[in-house]
Amino acid sequence: MSGLPYLDAAAVARLVPAARAVQLLEDALRAGLDPDETPRRPVVELPAGQLLLMPAAFGRYAGVKAATVAPGNAARGLPRIQGTYLLYDGETLAPLAAMDGIALTSLRTPAVSALAARHLADPGAGDLVVFGTGPQAWGHVLAFGEVRPLRRVTVVGRDPARAEDFAARCAALGLEAGALTARVTDEVAEAVGGADLIACCTTAREPLFPGGLVRDGATVVAIGSHEPDARELDGDLMARSTVVVEARTAALAEAGDVVIPISHGTITTHHLAGDLADLVAGRVAAGAGPRVFKGTGMAWEDLVVAAAAYEAWHGET
Repeated sequence: MSGLPYLDAAAVARLVPAARAVQLLEDALRAGLDPDETPRRPVVELPAGQLLLMPAAFGRYAGVKAATVAPGNAARGLPRIQGTYLLYDGETLAPLAAMDGIALTSLRTPAVSALAARHLADPGAGDLVVFGTGPQAWGHVLAFGEVRPLRRVTVVGRDPARAEDFAARCAALGLEAGALTARVTDEVAEAVGGADLIACCTTAREPLFPGGLVRDGATVVAIGSHEPDARELDGDLMARSTVVVEARTAALAEAGDVVIPISHGTITTHHLAGDLADLVAGRVAAGAGPRVFKGTGMAWEDLVVAAAAYEAWHGET
């Protein structure tokens, strides 16, 4: 293990650009990867937060991500989520490489959302509203820009300085950009109502906005939570929408955006139009209302991107 190569965050980002990550995930699903066959992740409660172990195997590789969630880290100026990934040979289970696990998360989660948007969003979708100002929110701006012709980004954040900085970064990409710092005001309602794409990338445990604000035909992605009692979207939006999830098993166990409206009787399990594999295969038909993709983050996505990063690194050495 002492000689195990380590790919840091900069290497992962360089070796697998966002557009490549989107295509890799689609290719894996088209090659027969079934998200529902991914092992469930154990979540270990710790005094400081949570430890998540995310194993997966597919094709020539296996791997596991050990990630931690420490809510108190924000006050310390440290990342809320940290982690390391170990990649193994799929046949011998010999370790091949370690890499920055959060760089993988920051890459694959927006790529999954962008893959869903590629198949759900209108081709001309260009007006994006992002809830959140962290790495995932920024990753979604970059990834959505790879699959749709973004023109304008409105960021909604709790911290005015961070929201303004986020908007400035968007403007530096050549996008029209604006910042809002309250969750539900007339300005936020107007932005949500006019959006083609909405990305929810927050730690919120309650809905971020009234679902009735979202127009028919808009695409909403929610990736901020992986707990059954936390959600970013309300039951009204879920009931109106064509709902796609990463995998049914994971969504029904971990996605509060799905679990809570089912428990309230607002929707049933039959309301789920399909999973990501169904969407990519063309087995999901979007209805007249909004389209929703709910992601919780799955280990197969880490594995696909980690394997590609390793192969690209190996090709350079």
